Amino acid sequence: LALVALGLVTLFSASYENPARVSAQAANLVVALVAMWLVAQVPPQTLMRFAVPAYALAIALLIAVALAGEVVNGARRWLHVGVTRFQPSEMMKLALPMMLAWYFHKNAAMLRMRDFAIAALLLVVPVLLIARQPDLGTAVLVGAAGFYVIFFAGIGWKVLATVGVLGLASLAPLWGMLHDYQRRRILTLIDPTQDPLGAGYHTIQSTIAVGSGGITGKGWLHGTQTHLEFIPERHTDFIFAVFSEEFGLLGNLVLLTLYALLIARGLMIAANAATFFARLLAASVTLMLFTYAFVNMGMVSGILPVVGVPLPFISYGGTALLTLFTGIGILMSAHRDRRLVQT
Repeated sequence: LALVALGLVTLFSASYENPARVSAQAANLVVALVAMWLVAQVPPQTLMRFAVPAYALAIALLIAVALAGEVVNGARRWLHVGVTRFQPSEMMKLALPMMLAWYFHKNAAMLRMRDFAIAALLLVVPVLLIARQPDLGTAVLVGAAGFYVIFFAGIGWKVLATVGVLGLASLAPLWGMLHDYQRRRILTLIDPTQDPLGAGYHTIQSTIAVGSGGITGKGWLHGTQTHLEFIPERHTDFIFAVFSEEFGLLGNLVLLTLYALLIARGLMIAANAATFFARLLAASVTLMLFTYAFVNMGMVSGILPVVGVPLPFISYGGTALLTLFTGIGILMSAHRDRRLVQT
């Protein structure tokens, strides 16, 4: 709630003091809090029953997007349902770790390499469907959420090292599979000044904003990069640049402390979970929050390529907020059914 409060304050400035945008986010927050409370009432054993149906439904929706999804800004990511639309890839951020945690829980008595290979296949299918949209940012988040489950299930370091070597060897063919705009984003990371008004514009303007905030910031509503409209997507993906410019390094330390406390609490809940399923799911959800924050801040600071990843609990957006608070509800559920006696 402290993070959301900071988000609403920053959003008011990023939207040029427009109360309608803040009110809309507050309405999204109410829906997300209700979803969090409902999920928190469901024991992990019951959540486990929904793992396979949720994964199958999410895969079906991703296929539906590929066949008949709405194209927005050159990407086919949305489905129309009645009077609204939603992004099925958001659903996969929770459905995939639930599915993998269920699979490892069912085979926990004797995990073999075949089980990890099947888990990898369950991970690769949705990641490829999402990357095809194209939505590289969400594909990274979904892939990371699935990887965390596989990692905590006990995959060996030798296997990880082998996969890493194979991954490096596949960089050349993967480069040829990337879209032109994705290649430009990666090349721009190395030297944003080669296209300052095109692919490098986002990185240049966001790093100027982050640096110009200094130690204490320029003050709320006084960010020049923000209010002179230099920062693109300032209320969504690049809201961290707005926050940094107005609240400075001290504000960033407060923000990082809040994220660190939340992540540490989530890992404590995972460590004390009563079942293998709850432990894997809670750990994956917690580290997904870390990945959200790390990728967004790295992107805005110019150390990672620009991808469509919002800053958790801060950026504007109802679907992402619903996903995040549903994840918090899962952590609450795992905490309610925790081990009371250490074994």
